Amino acid sequence: MQSKEKNNNEIIILGVDPGTTIMGFGLIKVKKNNMEFMLMDELLLSKYDSHALRLKKIFERTLQLIDTYHPDEMALEAPFFGKNVQSMLKLGRAQGVAMAAGLYREVAITEYLPKKIKMAVTGSGNASKEQVAKMLKSMLGITIPKNLDSTDGLAAAVCHFYNRKNISHGKSYSGWGAFVKQNKGRVK
Repeated sequence: MQSKEKNNNEIIILGVDPGTTIMGFGLIKVKKNNMEFMLMDELLLSKYDSHALRLKKIFERTLQLIDTYHPDEMALEAPFFGKNVQSMLKLGRAQGVAMAAGLYREVAITEYLPKKIKMAVTGSGNASKEQVAKMLKSMLGITIPKNLDSTDGLAAAVCHFYNRKNISHGKSYSGWGAFVKQNKGRVK
C-alpha cells in the first residue's frame, strides 16, 4: 500500500519511539516538500506494573493518534541490539504493538535503525539524544522537553521525511500481507 497522499500534496507522518517505560511520538505535516511541526508528546508507562497492560496502553494510544491525526505514513525506531536480552525483548514487543496498531488502521509503516535516525537529523549516527533534540529545535522551532523520548519519536518522523523517496533504507510494511510476505521465517 502506498501512502494515502492527500490531493494537495500534503501528508502527515507519525514517528514513534517505542519504549516500555516511555513511548515517545511526534507528528509532522509535509506540504510541498516542506516539514511543519504538528505535535510531540509521550506516553508514561512506568505507572503500570504489568508489561501486558503497558503493551495494551501503547496499542490504544497509537490507535488514538492515528484516529485523531490521520497520518498517511508511520516511522518506527527499530529496537537496537543490546546486552540485556530481556530489555530487547520488551522493546521489540512495544515496537510490534505500535506497528500492529498502524497495520490495523492500514497506515504505511517504515522502520529505521537508531543510527539512521540520528544520521538523518544531525548528520552523525553517533549523536546524543541531546544533540538530536537541539537539531530538531533548530529545524522545527520546538521547545525541548524534559524527557527526550518525544523528540526521539519526532526524529523518526523527520528521518522518514528525508528518506521516504528511498524507502530501501528501512523495512516498510503496507499491511499484514506485506509483513507476512517479508517475514516468512517469523510467521507460522
